[in-house]
Amino acid sequence: MITLRYGTNPHQAEAYLELPNPSPLRVLNGAPGYINMLDALTSWQLVRELKEATGKASAASYKHVSPAGAAIAKPIDEAFKESQFLKTTDFSEVASAYVRARGGDRLCSFGDVMAVSDTVDVSLAQFLKTEVCDAIIAPAYEPEALEILKKKRKGGFLIMEIDYDYMPSAIEERDLFGIRLKQTHNSRLITKADLGTIVSEKKDIPECAIDTLLVSAIALKYTQSNSISLAYDGQIVGIGAGQQSRIHCTRLACDKAEKWFLQRHPKVRGLQFKEGLKKVDKTNLIDQFLLWDSLSKHEESMMLEGFATKPEAISRQERNAWINEFDGIALGSDAFIPFRDNIDRASRTNVQYIVETGGSLRADDVVKACNEYGMTHVHTGIRSFLH
Repeated sequence: MITLRYGTNPHQAEAYLELPNPSPLRVLNGAPGYINMLDALTSWQLVRELKEATGKASAASYKHVSPAGAAIAKPIDEAFKESQFLKTTDFSEVASAYVRARGGDRLCSFGDVMAVSDTVDVSLAQFLKTEVCDAIIAPAYEPEALEILKKKRKGGFLIMEIDYDYMPSAIEERDLFGIRLKQTHNSRLITKADLGTIVSEKKDIPECAIDTLLVSAIALKYTQSNSISLAYDGQIVGIGAGQQSRIHCTRLACDKAEKWFLQRHPKVRGLQFKEGLKKVDKTNLIDQFLLWDSLSKHEESMMLEGFATKPEAISRQERNAWINEFDGIALGSDAFIPFRDNIDRASRTNVQYIVETGGSLRADDVVKACNEYGMTHVHTGIRSFLH
């Protein structure tokens, strides 16, 4: 048993972590809290399943038991480097996976719990040591990387190691208001074979899009429901989590994805900030810049104070033209899509692939909408609710 700092809130003083024997989990540094463990154990399942499905190093950035980002390892290009204020594109595979995952939504990743599927190396540790991150969970650590991370947060950075091969018992339990619930653990893995039922007129799914569809679908399995994900080039670029209406999930995910694409726009990459601004301040300014049309006069004035020169706004026409340049954008849904309004909204963000459970009463309307927009529509038959 490990005593946790406190429960969900500081006044919930009694909090413990009970481990099976033998334990698959070791705390190598720092003191875990209750929410830390929820994020760590949920994110670990995501990256492990992504690794199994794609064969590539995988990473996730978690906040409040949902992913802010998730990604598989791929090279970092110059546009990503500039948009994320990176100093280099030279990362190891496992480091590139996390850099991409964290860059999926850098506002939400601030103060995250991170998980990676592979051994943490020096490349990842060097990147992580300057980022605002609360904890890490991984299957192993290189000795030098571990020493780097132990110095983070004045020696208090939470570092956890988990057995890659560990699997829980078939039945899981949960206490709620003094009543115990039991269910079969959701061990149904999502694989490439689940992408075979294509219900749209357009049937083609190029090999380069397979991993993106898998990232989109698997990330939702570990996101608080209802949830919608948008993915591009093997990484999540927008998550709409925990909404009671699916269309609100879709709007939220699409809005986040559009911000991600626009961060790569030349006008954004060319912004001139005042001297001395920290990366987090630049991140917040860009977020405001991309919402310029909706700011009050006071908010606009405050935003402009952060720039060395007055920026040129991106017009709606420029935004649409820029987003339409990106090919291979996928939308995933953790359950069936009930109405075509989700597809109509997705079309404005240039979504080309839909991966969902299928089986809604209005499935024909949803498929018809996909055909109208030339989207490829996949039914997996798998619902991935998480509560």
